[in-house]
Amino acid sequence: MQAITDYIKRLFLWELLKGMSVTGKYFFAPKITIQYPEEKTPLSPRFRGHHALRRYPNGEERCIACKLCEAVCPALAITIEVAPREDGTRRTTRYEIDMVKCIFCGYCEESCPVDSIVETPFFEYHGDKRGDLLMTKEKLLAMGDRFEQQIAADREKDAPYR
Repeated sequence: MQAITDYIKRLFLWELLKGMSVTGKYFFAPKITIQYPEEKTPLSPRFRGHHALRRYPNGEERCIACKLCEAVCPALAITIEVAPREDGTRRTTRYEIDMVKCIFCGYCEESCPVDSIVETPFFEYHGDKRGDLLMTKEKLLAMGDRFEQQIAADREKDAPYR
């Protein structure tokens, strides 16, 4: 009896019909594909995108040149050079992040005592050459100025958890 059942299954290509039924089920199901540039998917509040350097409300940069972010970076993507200012405080003269090396772990953001370096929700960037992805202090400050309102709002929502 088993031989006859196997023969009929092989004759009518039973496995092929089972596979085609699965294909047919998904063929007529509603599609969940989005049209990316026009439609955006929601981002997680913990998403880590492009880096930015923040400023205080008076316009002065927040970074106090403690070099903790450089020390904690596992990919060695951050380079900082420090010089004292005329008022005796330390500030960075060179702050660079090599985005080719960066693994977006968020350790730099977590280690910063003054909340200077943050990772924004911006992920739509590219570089035509390797040097385009070397983020200098000026580029990072410009990115911080661009996203400051959103960063401050996100920090305000997370305040009870900090």
